[in-house]
Amino acid sequence: MQVSVTDAKGQLTELVRRAEAGDEVILTRHGHAAVRLVPIKPATDRNGRRALMEAARAAGAAKAKAGPSAARSQDFLYGDDGMPE
Repeated sequence: MQVSVTDAKGQLTELVRRAEAGDEVILTRHGHAAVRLVPIKPATDRNGRRALMEAARAAGAAKAKAGPSAARSQDFLYGDDGMPE
């Protein structure tokens, strides 16, 4: 749903209710989209943040690939004599 800013002034409470209910509410200025009303998600508690961080770590560990050590990661740039190629 798109509503001009001018029209939204008179129906802000209703527009906020619709956005909270999941409707997409876009406010327009001179016919161009300017602002989208979206509900604020409740802040996660400490246990929720911990679970999220653990899930992110597990996902990262699953994607990690074994490779050369950082000390040897650029060896391909140098010849057998140790000089840049």
